[in-house]
Amino acid sequence: MIVAGALSVVLIAVAGLHALWGSGVWLPIRDEEALARAFVGARGVTRMPGPIPCFLVALALLILAISPWLPVSVLRDVIMWGAVIIFIGRGFLSYLPFWRRMTPEQPFARNDQRYFGPLCIAVGLGFFVLALGR
Repeated sequence: MIVAGALSVVLIAVAGLHALWGSGVWLPIRDEEALARAFVGARGVTRMPGPIPCFLVALALLILAISPWLPVSVLRDVIMWGAVIIFIGRGFLSYLPFWRRMTPEQPFARNDQRYFGPLCIAVGLGFFVLALGR
């Protein structure tokens, strides 16, 4: 229950940020270009992604946030194992040279290795624990 609760809180918070960005609310940095450099990090980025990608990410994160609370089923297992692969994979990307070349903007590149990557790995491991526990 603790792992499921922690995962849900983290994922709902991150989904909320994506929903705000999709609505054109620039938090925690008020300047769109600075926000894009901090959270997108792609080479030469000056704008945040549009509403559709932001809302799709928010929706996916909300689905993942409720998935630990679904009854045990094949669908739940697929969601859980998919989350394990996606989050752990995304976490490890933070440390690969080709990813650094794709997302070199600061402060994203630094924060990706210090915070975003480890958070993704932790979330992936949380889903791993839940998936094993069925």
